[in-house]
Amino acid sequence: QVQLVESGGGLVQPGGSLRLSCTATQTSFIFYRMGWYRQAPGKQRDLVAMHTNGGSTNYGESVKGRFTVSRDNVNKNMVYLRMDNRNPEETAGYYCYGDGVPEHTSACWGQGTQVSVPS
Repeated sequence: QVQLVESGGGLVQPGGSLRLSCTATQTSFIFYRMGWYRQAPGKQRDLVAMHTNGGSTNYGESVKGRFTVSRDNVNKNMVYLRMDNRNPEETAGYYCYGDGVPEHTSACWGQGTQVSVPS
């Protein structure tokens, strides 16, 4: 069974930086789209950043200019999220996501990793 496994979550101070990683296991299927969503308690899950195999990216409005999503050059089923200048409102569970073509084909979610930014 395909799994997306996240790592890199934890506590980061306001204004600080953190990098998340996600890798797909137990599959030879190459995800076309890989990226990240986040969900704070009591709120909906929102897009943070998405990366396609063609190299295009898409970011949520609140993170543009501060977050960077990238794929590994060798292992295309690995995606990273570099987060700079964090603020307390961004405390949430961060979930890795992957799918194929067309959109949502073979969609897969990770279990999530918690990122906390104290106020």
